[in-house]
Amino acid sequence: MIIDKIEVFVCCPGRNFVTVKVTTSDGVYGLGDATVNGREQAVVALLEEHVIPCLIGRNAHDIEDIWQYLYRGVYWRRGPINMAATAAIDMALWDIKGKVAGLPVYQLLGGKSRKGVTLYAHANGENIAQTLDNAQKHADAGFKAIRLQSAVPGLDVTYGVLGDKKDYFEMQGNRPLPPEEAWSTPKYFNMITDLFAEARSRLGNEVQLVHDVHSRLTPIESARLGKLLEPYNLMFLEDASMAENQDNYKLIRQHTTTPLAIGETYNTIWDCKDLIQNQLIDYIRVAATHAGGITALRRITDFASLFNVKLAPHGAPDLSPVCLAAHMHLDIWAPNFGVQEFVGFGNDDLRNIFPHSTEVVDGMAYLSDAPGLGVEFNEEAAKAFPYKRSYLPVSRLEDGTMWNW
Repeated sequence: MIIDKIEVFVCCPGRNFVTVKVTTSDGVYGLGDATVNGREQAVVALLEEHVIPCLIGRNAHDIEDIWQYLYRGVYWRRGPINMAATAAIDMALWDIKGKVAGLPVYQLLGGKSRKGVTLYAHANGENIAQTLDNAQKHADAGFKAIRLQSAVPGLDVTYGVLGDKKDYFEMQGNRPLPPEEAWSTPKYFNMITDLFAEARSRLGNEVQLVHDVHSRLTPIESARLGKLLEPYNLMFLEDASMAENQDNYKLIRQHTTTPLAIGETYNTIWDCKDLIQNQLIDYIRVAATHAGGITALRRITDFASLFNVKLAPHGAPDLSPVCLAAHMHLDIWAPNFGVQEFVGFGNDDLRNIFPHSTEVVDGMAYLSDAPGLGVEFNEEAAKAFPYKRSYLPVSRLEDGTMWNW
């Protein structure tokens, strides 16, 4: 099973996706996701100029050795670009191994720990009423966990809540520079408890509730928020504050019993090691694409299990269906799995480019027994959606100060 060819494809069916296809001398191929939002071409350059030439001729079955080679074999370790390139190769090799074995990847990991994967849906709105209307639709569809995000009154745009406005990527039009939006912590606090008080009144106590702060608060503000939300029994509070200084979470933890989740911007086990082993978080939200693939995320998951931390992988729309498939296989295997973020399977164009057979029933995902990851890639369909340079927004305080704690 010699690696004979590795190709990189970039397409934009609403979002940019970097897809890696590894083909062996036997004609078996596997797929991986290397998308880093706003830096897609940087990953492409790393793959084409440095990673691919080093892998041609190697044994595709040697997943662990290739992972170690890509991580330890370079002086410049870690970082989102390097780890996304590593992740894509790793996913593709697991996909190949599953196809050769005739087994889905979760069987190679050790088999199922559960019958299906519990998902949490997103309910967004221009105001609290609209958010809760959308939440009710998810609850009626059978979702047992829902993330609530409402626009902040007095701010033109609230990150993560666009409502009927154009998508961030559409908003950039022919001038693809990062959009900028204002943030006000006082205005946010004026709204947030009303959102969850009304949510509990309307949805009851059976639905698990999640909220994403998007790292917009300082640690002490996050502690205050966690304490304010305790009466509403959240499943978890996500990205309450940035944790580049991981001691930040000691401050948050000592003030609130609201469960905490973080990790979508992390690239290795070292980024979350202290948070996990000191039990400062309850859910680890690393993404396979950004943290080194299935091999790395399995290692993080096992480590987290020693400290009662559950797996809740990132599932934003800028991660491709290949990454979602990798998460699903890890989720259904991991004994310490918690919940999977889910924003749907995308538009018709995306589903046509990445055909798959995963089904969602009553808020749970059920994997097929297709060998490998169970996702295909339609190269011809992808050609109709060329790369478009685009960015997520920049956050500033109302006085113009750059802000993202």
